[in-house]
Amino acid sequence: MATRYIVPPVLIVGVIAAFFLSNRANYVYDVNTLESSSMSENKFSVSMVNKEFGMVNQLAVIVPNGDYEKEAQTLKALEKLDVVKSVQGLGNIEAMDGYMLTDKLNPRQFAELIDLDVEVADMLYSAYALDQSDYGALVSGVNDYEVPFIDMFLFIYDQKESGNITLDDDLEETLSDAHSKIMIAKDQLLGEDNSRFVLELNVPYEGEETTAALDQIRNTVAKFYNIDDILLVGNATSDKDLGDSFATDNTIITVLTALFVMIILLFTFQSAGLPVLLVVTIQGSIWMNFSLPYLLSENVYFLGYLVVSAIQMGATIDYAIVITSRYMDLKTYMPIKEAAIEALNQAFPTIVTSGSMLVAAGFIISYVSSNAAVAAIGLALGRGTLTSILLVLLALPQTLLIGDIIIQKTAFTLKRDLAKPLPTAGRIRMNGHIKGYVNGVLEGDFVGVIDGEIGAVVRPKDIVTMEREDAAEETYPRLEAQEPSEDGESCLDNETGDNAPGTDEKHADKNTTESEGTEDEQ
Repeated sequence: MATRYIVPPVLIVGVIAAFFLSNRANYVYDVNTLESSSMSENKFSVSMVNKEFGMVNQLAVIVPNGDYEKEAQTLKALEKLDVVKSVQGLGNIEAMDGYMLTDKLNPRQFAELIDLDVEVADMLYSAYALDQSDYGALVSGVNDYEVPFIDMFLFIYDQKESGNITLDDDLEETLSDAHSKIMIAKDQLLGEDNSRFVLELNVPYEGEETTAALDQIRNTVAKFYNIDDILLVGNATSDKDLGDSFATDNTIITVLTALFVMIILLFTFQSAGLPVLLVVTIQGSIWMNFSLPYLLSENVYFLGYLVVSAIQMGATIDYAIVITSRYMDLKTYMPIKEAAIEALNQAFPTIVTSGSMLVAAGFIISYVSSNAAVAAIGLALGRGTLTSILLVLLALPQTLLIGDIIIQKTAFTLKRDLAKPLPTAGRIRMNGHIKGYVNGVLEGDFVGVIDGEIGAVVRPKDIVTMEREDAAEETYPRLEAQEPSEDGESCLDNETGDNAPGTDEKHADKNTTESEGTEDEQ
């Protein structure tokens, strides 16, 4: 494999380039930003509405309640921002005749607004001041006493419901109709401790423009409230928080996944260098997978990246393990070049069969699913598996060859546990355990001579002697396994006419025994 000096350096350069390209990809955090080849009826309807009327990007601003004037000033300031399409709060909802719900009215203004006698309005304001324990207003007179419209209106309604006051039919009907609308606004915009402003933004759900808009809104509201008391809630803020935490989460997941895989491979192959080679290959395929969207100007769904990177590492590392385990086994009794080729030939059907299923499943999900998030995950999984298969089949064998010295130097298996290879050809006399083939495959403990092509391993404690090629040929018995005798031991017959050492003595003892038995019978 002359390419073993070319492919590994190219792989290293590709992995490094893919790392930087994948980090520059446009990661998105809102599922509404994604597009799929197949859309559900609801998704299609939303898409058409957004196309016709523009995208709706709502944001809620939460501030402490209790000061209607400050709320009104804040709403006016927000309305002037270019990034705000519309803003709604109690301070800018019209009640009647141009008055807002939170505008303060004196008794005369309130009487004119709802067509009520001024004297009745004075009495109602006095009752309100008494209810609120505002005795100063009672002492100084209620003519100049101002109360927010919403508070006075709800007070009158409560008194009517309690039976403390009686109104004419027209006024009672007006009061009842307005009450339901005011209560809806109050429930939506006024809480026990906080008030809420609802904004519609004319910026996308996420991105640098949206981030700048959020900062501008926060700084505007901070002119009227303590910045620590301001809360921004919405899809835009949620996406921003996900983006801020994604880099950290991605690093942790990548490091932990690679670390645990290397620890497992460390004890499996008993080499510190081999797990690094395998993990670099698969992690490189992950980075290459997510560098494609950058080159194709596509968005990458952040959840898809986290899920697929973990699945791709856990699933496709098996392909690398299959080739590596067979290579490590084969190289003990054949040259490493031939071992790499044979390992690839043996593992190829398994990898292609399993990998093609995963690739097909990923791409089918991508093109069939109407859920954009699921489709994005399927596409990333299909691409990633295909990339891993190509790297494992094309780059890993050459990487193992050039990195074999690293594998051997970092192995921590004790030498006494290692098998040593026999010569590949020749005539050998040995005493010990052999595993391999001699024009076939042998494994067992025996004393004898091996003559022929050899591909086998023996333990270091076994004795092996290489005979000279010019030594006189000896005739060795042909050994055949026979049925075990009564004492449980196997017998060997000599079909060449010459007995193996010790055979004559055994036959002599056997004949003597048979003779003695015959004499007894006589």
